[in-house]
Amino acid sequence: MRSRELRFGLGVFVLSLGVLLLRFLVPRPIGMADNGDGWRLLCDLGGRHPDIKPEFYVHLSYGPGQVCHTDYISSQAWLDWFASKLGKVLGSSAELNLLVLGAITCVLVAAGVAATVLGLELSRRNRVIAAVLLLLVMADSAFFGYFASVLSEGAGFLGMLLTAGGLLLMHRTGAWRYWGAALTVGGALIGINAKSQTLLLIPLFVLALVLVRPLGAKGRARWLVPLGVLLVVGAGTAVVQSQGDPANAEYREANMYHVVFDSIVDGKHDTDADLAALGLPPAAKKFIGTGWWEVSPWKDADYNGFRDKISRRNVVKYYASHPGRTLQILQQGATDTLTARPSRLGSFPDTSGLPPMAQEYRVPVLSGLSALAAPLGLFVLVPFWLLIGWAGVRAFRRRAREYGIVVFFLLLFAVGQFGLSALGEGVEGVKHQLLTLFPTFLAAVFAVLSFFPRPAPPVTEEEPDEEPEPATEVFDAFREPEEPAVR
Repeated sequence: MRSRELRFGLGVFVLSLGVLLLRFLVPRPIGMADNGDGWRLLCDLGGRHPDIKPEFYVHLSYGPGQVCHTDYISSQAWLDWFASKLGKVLGSSAELNLLVLGAITCVLVAAGVAATVLGLELSRRNRVIAAVLLLLVMADSAFFGYFASVLSEGAGFLGMLLTAGGLLLMHRTGAWRYWGAALTVGGALIGINAKSQTLLLIPLFVLALVLVRPLGAKGRARWLVPLGVLLVVGAGTAVVQSQGDPANAEYREANMYHVVFDSIVDGKHDTDADLAALGLPPAAKKFIGTGWWEVSPWKDADYNGFRDKISRRNVVKYYASHPGRTLQILQQGATDTLTARPSRLGSFPDTSGLPPMAQEYRVPVLSGLSALAAPLGLFVLVPFWLLIGWAGVRAFRRRAREYGIVVFFLLLFAVGQFGLSALGEGVEGVKHQLLTLFPTFLAAVFAVLSFFPRPAPPVTEEEPDEEPEPATEVFDAFREPEEPAVR
C-alpha cells in the first residue's frame, strides 16, 4: 500500500464523516419516523414503544421496556445493540438513542465511501468526483433518515455500499485485496441479512465473487480469497437466518391479503371479474381497501370461507392469466419506486416545533428528480435500467470488469426487488420500493464512473493471459478493441 493513497483515503473518510454529521444534526437532528414496524427491532432490545402514533414524529430516545421476542431477523438489530451499549457508556439513560445510532451509521457510511474510492483506479480528481456522487446517494433525503430510525432499510443501504466497495478493492492486488475481502464480508453480512427481501442478494453475491479477478491472478491466487469470503458469508448468513423466521412466514398471508384487496381488487377496475378470477365470492367486496391488522379478517366467517384462496399460488395464477392487469400493477409499482418518499412518515422529533409528519428536503437531488418523473412510471424506470445495463456491458467490453460486476450486482437486485414488492406485497409500495430505488441510484453512479479514463498501467515484462476466463466468455465475445490509456 502506498502511504499517499492511505492519506488520501483517510482524508476522504474525515471529510465524508464531517459532511454526513452536519447533514444529520444541523440545524436540527433528523431521522425517519416509525411506520409501526419498529417494535420488531425494539422488542429483543428491550426498548419501549411509544403510546402515540409513531409515524408523526421521530422518537430519538426509547426508554427501557419489557423484553419480548420476535422471529423477525434483521442485521439492523446489530447496529441497534451496539448503539444501545455505546449510548450507556456515554451516559445516556435510553435503551436506544437514535442520535448515537445515527452517528455510528455515519461513521460506517463514511468508511464505505472512502473504501470504495480507494477501490477505484482513477485519478485523484476523478476519485473526488466519485466520493461526491456516492455522498449524493447516501445523503439523499429519501434514504438518509433511515440511518437514524428503528426500521431496517438503513442496514440494507449500508450493506450494499460496503459490499460494492469491498468488491472493488478485491480487484486490486496486494494487501488492498485482503482489506477488500474483509469489507465484503462485513457488508454482505449486513446487507443480505437486513430484511427478508435482501435475501435476494445471495445468488447475485455468489455470481459477483465468481467474476472477481485481480489483474494477472490465476489458479489458486484468484480463487482462494473469493472462496474464503463466500464460506464466511455463507456460514454467517446460515447461522443468522436459523435464529428466526427468514421468510417471514407469519406475514405471508397478510401480504397476500393486501395483494388481493389493495392491489388486484382495488375497487377501481372490474371488481366482479377480478373476484371471480381469484375464486372469491361477491361478499369479499367488504374487504377491499382494508388493512390486515386493522380488521382482523381471520375472525370473520365470510373470510374463513375463502381463506384458502388468499395464497401465493392463486395470485400467481391470476397474474399469468391477466397480463394487462399485471402490467398496470407493475406501472403502479414503478410510480411508487420513483416517488421515493412515503408521505406519512415524518423526519423530525416532536421537540422541533414542526407539524406532525413534516419532512426534510436538505439533499433532494436524486429523489427530487425521480419524484418529478414518477407519473411516467415504467416509461422512465425501464429505459433508465437499460441504460445502466448498457454501461455495465460496456464496462466488461472495455476491460473494466470491476465496474461491470458492481453495476450488475446492484441492478439485478433492484429489478428483482421491484418485481417482488410490486407483485407480492400490495401495501406501502413507496416505502417497500426504496430497496429498488437505492441500488438503482448506486448502480447509476458506478455506471457513470465506468466512463472515467483509467490511469495507464505500469509497463511490465509479463506475458498476457493466454485464454479468457470461462466465466466471462459471454462478455469477451462482444469486447471492443482497447483504446489507448489516458494518463
